Parts: sequence; structure tokens; C-alpha cells
Amino acid sequence: MTSHEGENLPEKRPGSGELTADPVSDPGLPAHTWRPTDVDARAEKRAERQIAAMFGLSAVCTVLFVVSYFTLEIGEVTTTIGGLGASTVALGLSLAGALLFIGIGIIQWARKLMADHEMIEMRHPASSSPEDREATVAALNTGIEESGIGRRPLVRNSLLGALGVLALPVPVVLLRDLGPLPGDALTKTIWSEGMRVVRDVTGTPIRAQDLQVGDLVNAEPAAIFETDEEGEPLVEGVELHVAKSKAAVVLVRMEPDDIVHGEGREDWAVDGILCYSKICTHVGCPISLYERTTHHVLCPCHQSTFDLADSARVVFGPAARPLPQLPLAVDSEGYLVAQSDFDEPVGPSYWERDSR
Repeated sequence: MTSHEGENLPEKRPGSGELTADPVSDPGLPAHTWRPTDVDARAEKRAERQIAAMFGLSAVCTVLFVVSYFTLEIGEVTTTIGGLGASTVALGLSLAGALLFIGIGIIQWARKLMADHEMIEMRHPASSSPEDREATVAALNTGIEESGIGRRPLVRNSLLGALGVLALPVPVVLLRDLGPLPGDALTKTIWSEGMRVVRDVTGTPIRAQDLQVGDLVNAEPAAIFETDEEGEPLVEGVELHVAKSKAAVVLVRMEPDDIVHGEGREDWAVDGILCYSKICTHVGCPISLYERTTHHVLCPCHQSTFDLADSARVVFGPAARPLPQLPLAVDSEGYLVAQSDFDEPVGPSYWERDSR
């Protein structure tokens, strides 16, 4: 199908304001030549089979993509092809083949089977008239009809099959590669019974006697600083960053008489020392601004304010629930430790958390 734009605007009929139908009687197109598939039924059927074969090859490449993803090893033991990572090569080639064969099939469909005739398109004002819009919709419907998708089930079904095979597993595989499945990651942190509370930068354990009334200390679980016998970190890389981001806490000490303990939390404090998640329950920003006289802590992102003396209840702002509290105890050496993990998930309230 060929489209031409005339250099001259159509002339108007005298007194009518309407454009003449054919201002250019001969745009200079060569005589139309029929394609083999237009005049030979066997050539038409052969073209259909070729196009369906392209779509079938696309589906095969998609299957190879999924198989390569799950069978070729990466990491410490990496399968290679010519010195290159076999997984990368296989995934790239198979996905490229899946898309390439769909493209070739569609191009061949347009070249050999869709309606073949020339069109002349004159220049027109930028704003189309209602008649032109109706004509465009009619032309679109005609194009759909002329594509033959309704009367060529082999081409149509093979195309839909290839797209379906490509659309279902490939996004799942690609999304799976974004990271590990969450499991209980949204409900648990690295805190456990007896784990020491340490300063967030140095990893120094904290004794209860080290804190004065009015102090607020940023802290982390000792596990993120621990090493094995060879001095290698037990938690590192992405796992370390995830653990730190979820387990970050603040320690605050106040007069014991100022504390309003929540139900069942009477023994969660140590000599007026309380521990709360540092992650705001609005959208997950780290809280940081503490007002000693009121025991209020402020999130700098959206000004959610929590009363640390009253189970960190929300006193202002968009946060929907209090900060999760970590139950504290003291070990045999006088260091602050956790009694357990948080009894509720840390993080934003849009996870539909239970509010206490």
C-alpha cells in the first residue's frame, strides 16, 4: 500500500466552499502488478503456512528461553559457551528469536496476504472534519477486514499462540529475577531472642547504664556485625542492606513513671529504656527528630508524630498505626538484648497492618 501527499491543495468549487474530489487525476503511480498470492490459491496457502511457521518458531524460542533460565547455572559454578556466560547468551538469543520470528511473520502477512492496492492521501487542514473522522473509522474497519484475520484461522491462531506463549512465562521469569520471593520477609526481621542491641555505626553493645534520661540512640541488631571464624561477615551484600533497613531501631530512656505501657507490654522496658522500630508506619521513612520534654518523635518526610512514652501511638500526621515496639531485656553481662522479634510487621501501613 502506497501513500502520497499532494503538493497542491485541492481547489474549491465556486460558491460552495467544498473541496473537489480528485484535484490530481494522475499522481504518477505505475500500473498495478498483482502478487502471486493474489492470483494463485496454492501460493496463498503456502504463504499462510510460512507465516504460521514463523509464529511457531517464535513459540519454540520462548520455550527455550524458559528452559535456559532454569537449567543453565550462574554464580559460583557458571556454565559457559565460548568463554561467555551460557545463561546470558542463551537467554538473549532465545528472546531475540521469539521477537524476531513474530516480526518476520507479521511483515510477511502484510506483504503477501493483506489487501494490496494503492491509496492517494491529499494534504488536509490540521483539524479534521466530522466526515473525515467517520471516514477514518470506516477505513480502519475496512483495514481489519482486509487483513483477513477473520478468515485466516491458521495465521490468526498461530499468531495468538506465539504471543500467548511469549506473554505468559517471559514476564514471570523476568519479574522473578528482580529478587528473591518475599516469603515471610514482610512479617519478620533478623531480631531474635537474646540478640544484643548495638550502636548502628560502630556495632558497640549497649549497657543499660550507658544511657541517660533523655537520650535517643540509633541502633541495630548485633547479628549484622557478626563474623565467622575466618572473619567473614555472616550477613553481607543485599541481604545485609535488607536486614539493616528492616531491623533499624531507636532506643530512648525516660523516667519510668512517664511511661504508659501497652497491654501485655509491662515488661518490655528496662529501667525506663524503650525500643521502637525506626521505620515510619506511613511510607517507611526513618524517624529521627526527638523532642525530649514531650517524648515525641517526628518523621521528617510527612511530619507523622509518635508518642514514645505511650506505645509510640500516633499523635499527628498521616501515619495509620504506632511504631512497632521491640521487647527489651538485659543479659548476664548487663547489655541490652531483645526478648524476641517484633510481634507485628515493621514498615508502611499500606500493607494492611494490624493497628494496636
